[in-house]
Amino acid sequence: MSQNKQFFPRQVVEAGGNRWDWALLPIVLAVFVLLAYGGAQMAHPYQLGETLPLSLDPINLPYYLLRTTLRMFIALAASMVFSCVFAALTTKYRAAEKVLVPLLDILQSIPILGFLSITVTAFIALFPGNLLGVECAAIFAIFTSQAWNMAFSAYQGFRAVPAELTEAASVFQLSGWQRFWRLELPFAMPGLLWNMMMSMSGGWFFVVYSEAISVSNQNIKLPGIGSYIALASEHRDLHAIGWAIGAMLIAVMLYDQLFFRPLLAWADKFRFEESSSETAQDSWLLTWLRRTDRAQGIVKMFAHLLERSFSMFRLRHDGTSIRARTEVQSTTPERIWDAIIAAVVFYALWTLIHFIHTEVGWGEIVRVFVLATYTLARVVLLLFLAALIWVPIGVWIGLNPRFASRVQAIAQFLAAFPANLMFPVAVLGIVRFGLNPDIWLSPLMILGTQWYLLFNVIAGASTVPTELRYAAQNLGLSGWLKWRRYLLPAIFPSFVTGAITATGGSWNASIVAEYVSWGDTTLKAHGIGSYIAEMTAIGDFPRIALGIGVMCVFVMGLNHFVWRRLYRMAESRLHF
Repeated sequence: MSQNKQFFPRQVVEAGGNRWDWALLPIVLAVFVLLAYGGAQMAHPYQLGETLPLSLDPINLPYYLLRTTLRMFIALAASMVFSCVFAALTTKYRAAEKVLVPLLDILQSIPILGFLSITVTAFIALFPGNLLGVECAAIFAIFTSQAWNMAFSAYQGFRAVPAELTEAASVFQLSGWQRFWRLELPFAMPGLLWNMMMSMSGGWFFVVYSEAISVSNQNIKLPGIGSYIALASEHRDLHAIGWAIGAMLIAVMLYDQLFFRPLLAWADKFRFEESSSETAQDSWLLTWLRRTDRAQGIVKMFAHLLERSFSMFRLRHDGTSIRARTEVQSTTPERIWDAIIAAVVFYALWTLIHFIHTEVGWGEIVRVFVLATYTLARVVLLLFLAALIWVPIGVWIGLNPRFASRVQAIAQFLAAFPANLMFPVAVLGIVRFGLNPDIWLSPLMILGTQWYLLFNVIAGASTVPTELRYAAQNLGLSGWLKWRRYLLPAIFPSFVTGAITATGGSWNASIVAEYVSWGDTTLKAHGIGSYIAEMTAIGDFPRIALGIGVMCVFVMGLNHFVWRRLYRMAESRLHF
């Protein structure tokens, strides 16, 4: 399987575009409003910042780094389990797919601060008097920055299993459990691991806002790198931020070498393609573990347990049994399910209209839509500029396998680096030279999300068939003709994939990029991101729900009217 189809392929887009895509949005927003009001009722002055003394002394950084990394890996494990369960349900049950795929499309457009405004007070009320509630809220916030991307990757991998492999599984009479472990999960594993790595990078971007929480006039700081950076920003301590950057660089290098690199090298054997030797991953740690008898013994023990589960959850009949025959499914249950969903949608829509009329007013909606238009213009312009820069670079890297592994490692490191550490520098520069925040805060939105575009272009270019490269050389293609006839069609599906991810990340990043603080200096740009951040800081739950709802509408509209049409064009015209 070529790697450019592992991130967000056309099957996901087409399957997610059913008629319930937009219909489920009122349900989600109505539930969000109810939870927001419940959180407001449960909110109480629970000033945990006073009981958690934080220090800017660099000697505490190893401890803070350990706490942050542990939270991120707990969230990553939860995201992995969620992704596998989501993919299994949506690919095996049509009724679940009708609801869960559009629901996930909506959830990934809700910003992380929107989840924090609800979950912090809810978790505190669930675990009163101790820090477990706040820890759960922080881990859940990191989970929301990781899970959606991984879930779509797993869903795609399960759906994209080749027909010949599916037929082979039927011939060998594999049960659902056996098919999951022997076919579906191994086939989806390479793409899922790549998305795990990118999701880990996304978690670093929001780690400051997960550990230094400011909701409903409450300031809660948990020990960690994120709260350390937040405290350094409040004190305008550039030396402390430098120490934090150094600690994060060490952490990224360690988990890249000790976790992701071995997993990527191990998962390379699951590729379903004829030629992948040029881009195969390698890992010194995996090589060492394969030569260690004790490590091999542990692997064999888990393999034995898995084999025993295969015998426990096997089919109880063979292919000649009457139970193996395909039954004609009745359409009545499906119609009943559709009617239930429609009834819930109409009720949620009525609830939202009543909420808007009584709590925020129609004039506020017009204002928020105007602010969202400003943010939309920034997202589109920044994505265009990023494409001009990274598409040629990504194509060059992907077509030169000798340099791909080296440069790709650097790109992984830059993707994991939290771009919000550059925000203080931007604030100082804007204040020092008297620049316009509406213009000069905009590039901060793309700093952490441009790497999704680069990674996908590299993956697409690296999987161009070798015979096609030789044909282009023999025909003497050069200049714009080479790009138009050869390179752009080859990478176009991957480019659209990266653009979708980068666009969604930029919308989320607008919340922290349009409302930036450095000490007692706060800069705001006109946009829906600064609106949500400001309402979250003061705890105005109705307007938080309004801002998030409008952002969901814009993100889903962009996906539906732009990216899905581009995917259909790539499927019919621009592909090899």
